[in-house]
Amino acid sequence: MENKSLTDKMFQQIKNMSSNDEIISEADNTLAKISKVTLYKLDTKTIKIITDRIKDEYTAHYYYRAAANWCQDMNYKKAAEFFTNEAADELTHAQTLQEYMVDFNVQPEIPQAPTKHDFSNLIDIVHGAYKMELGLMNEYNKNSQSLFNDDITTFDVLTKFRKFQKNAVVEYNDLINAGNLIDKNDKFQVLYFEQTYF
Repeated sequence: MENKSLTDKMFQQIKNMSSNDEIISEADNTLAKISKVTLYKLDTKTIKIITDRIKDEYTAHYYYRAAANWCQDMNYKKAAEFFTNEAADELTHAQTLQEYMVDFNVQPEIPQAPTKHDFSNLIDIVHGAYKMELGLMNEYNKNSQSLFNDDITTFDVLTKFRKFQKNAVVEYNDLINAGNLIDKNDKFQVLYFEQTYF
């Protein structure tokens, strides 16, 4: 008799578990509704900032991809490899920002970024990259200041990107200084510059 009572209790527990599973299914897998937990979500201001930076990272990716293609065509093989790596880095940055948004329950919207770039010489590519990286550094600095009091978690994420940008600006600054030592219209000098500094 005692064993039967125990079996009945176990059967009732299994039945209750099954019933709970049905409730979860009926709730469209929205666990927050069942457990009454409100999931943290990035606010509108943070979402706009990150979305703008995603666009900038894709802009940089396409710029460097176009630069790599141009250098490959011009037979600047070392510069082509350098810009190929730069393009890959920018794509990783864009992906990191998107993953951060998803981690905090926001589906990223990927903005349109300019994809067409025309180049006439290697030195001008370096100057264009410097302007782009400096602009992006200034944006990350401004965004970090704006978020410091409101969203320290995102501020911490942007700290890594500020370091990326500082290093990029210094790198292209050095390339510009080296480029100033040569005549950009002299193909031999430009080739020497490419072989030496890339």
